[in-house]
Amino acid sequence: MKKIIVVLVCCLMLGSGLRAAEQELPVSSPSGRLELVVKVDQGIGWTLYYEKEVVSSSPGMALHLEEYGVLGAQPRLKTIHLQNHRDLVSSPFYKKAEIEEAYNELRLDFRGDYSVVFRMYDQGMAYRFETRLKGEVKVVNEALAFDFPKAEKAWVPYIRESIYRYQASHESPYTIQTLEEMYADSLVILPFLVEQKSGVKVVITEADLEDYPGFFLKVNAARDGFVGELSPYPLEEEPGGHNNLQSIVTRYADYLAVTQGKRSYPWRVFAVSGDDAELLNNDLVYLLAAPSRIADTSWIKPGKVAWDWWNDWNISGVDFEAGINTETYKHYIDFAAEYGIEYVILDEGWSESTDLLKIVPEIDLPAIIDHAQAKGVDIVLWAGWAPLRKQMDEVFATYSAMGVKGYKIDFMNRDDQPVVNFFYEAARKAAEYQQFVDFHGSYKPTGLHRTYPNVLTYEGVFGLEQVKWTEYTDFPTYDVTAPFIRMLAGPMDYTPGAMRNANRFNWRAIHSNPVSQGTRCHQLAMYVVFESPFSMLADKPTAYQREPESTTFIAAIPTVFDATVPLDAKLGEYLLVARQKDDNWYLGGMTNWDGRDLEVDFSFLPEGQFEAEIFRDGINAYREATDYVREVVRVDRNTKMDIHMASGGGWAAIVRPVVP
Repeated sequence: MKKIIVVLVCCLMLGSGLRAAEQELPVSSPSGRLELVVKVDQGIGWTLYYEKEVVSSSPGMALHLEEYGVLGAQPRLKTIHLQNHRDLVSSPFYKKAEIEEAYNELRLDFRGDYSVVFRMYDQGMAYRFETRLKGEVKVVNEALAFDFPKAEKAWVPYIRESIYRYQASHESPYTIQTLEEMYADSLVILPFLVEQKSGVKVVITEADLEDYPGFFLKVNAARDGFVGELSPYPLEEEPGGHNNLQSIVTRYADYLAVTQGKRSYPWRVFAVSGDDAELLNNDLVYLLAAPSRIADTSWIKPGKVAWDWWNDWNISGVDFEAGINTETYKHYIDFAAEYGIEYVILDEGWSESTDLLKIVPEIDLPAIIDHAQAKGVDIVLWAGWAPLRKQMDEVFATYSAMGVKGYKIDFMNRDDQPVVNFFYEAARKAAEYQQFVDFHGSYKPTGLHRTYPNVLTYEGVFGLEQVKWTEYTDFPTYDVTAPFIRMLAGPMDYTPGAMRNANRFNWRAIHSNPVSQGTRCHQLAMYVVFESPFSMLADKPTAYQREPESTTFIAAIPTVFDATVPLDAKLGEYLLVARQKDDNWYLGGMTNWDGRDLEVDFSFLPEGQFEAEIFRDGINAYREATDYVREVVRVDRNTKMDIHMASGGGWAAIVRPVVP
């Protein structure tokens, strides 16, 4: 990270601390587009403006510690710090290689050895508490209240199908409701989007969540905003859930966390934009996370992975019985090697369910790894979190010595303090063995992928697996909604790549031989649009080998990029994104069930001639979703191209420079 400039603008000393009856403290973003006014009187509140329009406000924030009382109640302001900050942040496993970071920071120091820090970016606002207290403290509660007096509607991902209030997979479709229509008794998963009457969008989430529980929102009694609810500290647990791989909390404490008295608390983040496309390129969560704790990241290798579980091991045309066995995985490895796919994963079933050190007799793991290495492919293992938590040191040591490169860790389904700490511990210990992690059954990303770059991706998304069993859900609309909300927090392991595709009238849920909603090109575009440094090919090798054009195209798309340029987008309707890697550009467009005509403006290209390999919906794609056309055309930065996406459709391209 190269620091460009840090300028201290103001430092006002207020002596022993004033009862702040008249303090209103403004701070704006670098461009002035966003302005925050912090009010300190009987409490600490704020009002956030976007281009002079009120976006949100908080009547008061507070942190209740058992040993020190309520920080933020009757505050006595001691010192005001205002500073400008500019950095160039390296981000090698991200949607861009580096990020220009610019913010104005207001830091308020109070009597009682605590501070509240506000940061204003052009992309949004964030705040957090900091404390300088001795020993350990017990956090009883944190007051989170956010009013939206000009809200028109919200995109709401509720906790669903769970009898446990704080225990869920964080995988929910979006319900679009006014605040009046929201379910008062239900928790809302973050990230969460509110649209103002003016069309301005606000996405609420959190960043740098460490040694502390995550928070949810619920609509307030006045129906003009939201209050936070945090996961309490678990006191008693028992095995449960799928194959007893979860640890179900049966009794909670009346506090949130026990933590160090000297620390920074998580950032509460408000991404704000009047242009939907900007939300596709928001960097707040990444920038607000703690910097990398891995000195040498050269061993971390993003890439794609051939996946077994979604397609239910349904390969054909072979002379062995397919399933969880050595021959099947050798076949997956051969397929991966044929197309340059970097990894093959062994999902659930390769070991005993609750003992990751007991490999089932049908699997010869050393032989599988040897075969993979001979083919230039690496192996990743699935791991249920409950057994891994008990066996972590032995598992990482044993399988790293055998050549395993990473783990898909599943079924945490919680974000209380111990589970958050598990995420950090798993990332840290995996890094010690030079292995990476994919967190499934996880809460939303909060920046751990910056702090530990070996955390390549997370689930916490209503992904392609849901088509195997979900009664009708509008997946194409979700696909052009989640990138503006969930993906703003970080990479998401949606697991795209279905080769069996159907329109809205022909689709049905099939568990063992699943079919996606929308067109083939809709699936191809996901590899550009959806951020995931570890990206799965969900379908079976047989299906990909029958579709070599589509498979070769997927395999050619990188999983991390040097630059990202949103071209056109409207929340819940469509999007069009360009990403650069080295000299090539990769474009992906997707639409909901409405067929759509767009113009692609190639002015993002540098000077010179380029060749675009394009996959577009065929003329009959609206009725036969596998119908597509591949074509190769010349383009340059002056090219403007009209494109059509069918109902549930997509458009994708790889643009390569023409070598003279």
